[in-house]
Amino acid sequence: MPLAPATSLQPPPRGEAARDLPVVLQARTLRGQPDVEAVAEGDVEFRRGGLVIRADRIAYDVPEDRASAKGRVRIEREGVSYRGPELQLHVQRFEGYFLEPSFEFVALGAGGRAERVDFLGPGRSRATQASYTSCPREDGPDAAEPAWVLKADRVHLDLDANEGVAEGAVLRFLGAPIIALPTMSFPLSDARKSGWLPPTVNIDNRSGLELSVPYYWNIAPNRDATLAPRVITRRGLGLDAEFRYLEPGHGGEVRVDALPDDRLAETARGALHWRHESALPFGLNARADVTRVSDANWWKDFPSRGLSIAPRLLPSRLIVERPLDFAGVRGLAYVRTAQWQVLQGTDELIVAPYERLPQVGAGLQGRHGEWVWALESEYNRFALPSPESARAGRSGGERLHALGSLAYGTREPGLWLVPKLSFNAAAYDSEASGRARRAVPTFSLDAGLEFERTDTAFGRGVRQTLEPRLLYVNTPTRAQSHLPNYDAAAKDFNFASIYSENSFSGVDRVSDAHQITAGVTTRLVDEATGGETLRLGIVQRYQFRPQQVTAQPDGTPDGAPSTQRFSDVLLLGSTSVLPHWNFDAAVQYSADIRRSVRSILGMRYAPGRFRTVSTTYRFARGLSEQLELGWQWPILQREAAAPGAGASAGGSCRGSWYGVGRANYSLKDSRITDSVLGLEYDAGCWIGRIVAERLSTGRSEATTRLLLQLELVGLSRIGSNPLRVLKDNIPGYELLREERLSPVSAPE
Repeated sequence: MPLAPATSLQPPPRGEAARDLPVVLQARTLRGQPDVEAVAEGDVEFRRGGLVIRADRIAYDVPEDRASAKGRVRIEREGVSYRGPELQLHVQRFEGYFLEPSFEFVALGAGGRAERVDFLGPGRSRATQASYTSCPREDGPDAAEPAWVLKADRVHLDLDANEGVAEGAVLRFLGAPIIALPTMSFPLSDARKSGWLPPTVNIDNRSGLELSVPYYWNIAPNRDATLAPRVITRRGLGLDAEFRYLEPGHGGEVRVDALPDDRLAETARGALHWRHESALPFGLNARADVTRVSDANWWKDFPSRGLSIAPRLLPSRLIVERPLDFAGVRGLAYVRTAQWQVLQGTDELIVAPYERLPQVGAGLQGRHGEWVWALESEYNRFALPSPESARAGRSGGERLHALGSLAYGTREPGLWLVPKLSFNAAAYDSEASGRARRAVPTFSLDAGLEFERTDTAFGRGVRQTLEPRLLYVNTPTRAQSHLPNYDAAAKDFNFASIYSENSFSGVDRVSDAHQITAGVTTRLVDEATGGETLRLGIVQRYQFRPQQVTAQPDGTPDGAPSTQRFSDVLLLGSTSVLPHWNFDAAVQYSADIRRSVRSILGMRYAPGRFRTVSTTYRFARGLSEQLELGWQWPILQREAAAPGAGASAGGSCRGSWYGVGRANYSLKDSRITDSVLGLEYDAGCWIGRIVAERLSTGRSEATTRLLLQLELVGLSRIGSNPLRVLKDNIPGYELLREERLSPVSAPE
């Protein structure tokens, strides 16, 4: 009876279980003596548990449990495949040797050769005069060396300890040695392992050349640390450290960047970032997020550190919260503090948000049938984050506010109607103006219809929707210009904010209103895929009376009254009707000046993998006009050998050139502001990247970085890492290889 092929390979059982496993031999001819010896010849297949041996000839000594194989020998075990001319193996103990084998790590798509491999037991082996690569490998004395190869005098592998150790290791790239180490250790899976990581290199016009060699310390399954000594040619020696921890009930990370003696600044410099979460008794949760730097120029000298979304406003927050859930009512009670480090410069004044020391509040919401209610109350003590803020004409104070709403939601197929009553009340004790209070009620009615029909458009079945919407808002006028403003700002005028009851964010200002907002949206949805192929929308607001509580042109409150009856018209459109093309547009049109006030027009063309070109035009009348272009596109494509191809693939690594980049050009200032420009070369088994990034740090200042990276597929990435820069800046950018942990980690 023929043997059934196994769909997966499993490690052979060990100990007593292994002794009970049968030996199965399949071959053209079989001979031998029962319980003494078996000899198989011609397309031989030997199986015992998860171990499979194939060869031209196998002799099995039963008392010794030894298999001797010759001629086109192949072993498949635990994700590793060996091929060679001769094998001697004690099957149960998995001890023996393999002469002149080639090997393949199936999961990594890489492999190599050795003069000899000694099997030292289940999970342990030693290779002599071994080489490893993911490039195509050729046979014969005249075979060319792979584009990159890691050679070692001896390699010890221990699968149980997840460790490999290479002695006399030399990494060669394009025939030249680039790394030589007496001993190199590396993990054999994605599991963590202590050791040195590949070096990183950064070059910029402010600091010069920076070289860092990180060391990863796997302290425990729930704790680890990374220490990265670095040398900066213009500044001196530094150290980056990161510690991560995950304990029962709490966890977090601490990052420290230290530069004890910056030769350019002539002082010690550093940065700290701490993030922590804890579960406390009585259902409390605590969080901390603290960021601090040594000086105001840190963001400009080290823009790649990425400490905050706003590089010149560094937050420090402490939060204690408790979820509330009783009798169908849900909510949250909290105590919070928020402080800011403001990195002021000589170019412009940075006005930071107020610090909240503290912020104490609770919010509740519930539902009873169709009725939905919400209530929030909060006490804040506001403080100024820096003397510069005081010079901006601001002062601190205290505020106690309450927000509430009651809505009745009616929803039927194709119809919704939501009347709502809400209020915003606040009491102030300001350092500048003393005590004051106000309460503002609001009534709103939100209604909409949804119509659908099926049709045929652009040669395919589509579902078209028509969605008109009306929002009526009535808020009485309450004088508020005498009140302090701690957190109110005008909302951006767009399709989302125009359907809100209040034109301001925050608590301190409530816009008076007697208005109706009317809009309609239509969509085309592909019946086959469910994807939206077309969206068009238009919306406008009408004021029944002049509005008294308005914003100034810069978005701050307390502007001049508005007598404009009709608001600007908002137009929205997007489509992917044309194959590989996407278009989107948003326009704010003013009927008074018969021109657009703001416009965003975008286009993206993506005909296939690693092919994308996008352009975006942004216009704000009197403020800015920008044109942005981003791309990832092949410059020169050649057929690339598949990663991990074996000797049968032949040839050497060949590959393709890709251009990548993004440029943001200010039409108003006639200059390029921020830009990224780079090249990627994919040779199949290795990838080279060179990327230049220019970041504006002032009206006439910029930091330029040069990022160089060599990715040896199946081994490691060496140099600086431009992948985050490319993914963050280029819409639709795709990695040439999927990211995974590097198997090599630690020279010793």
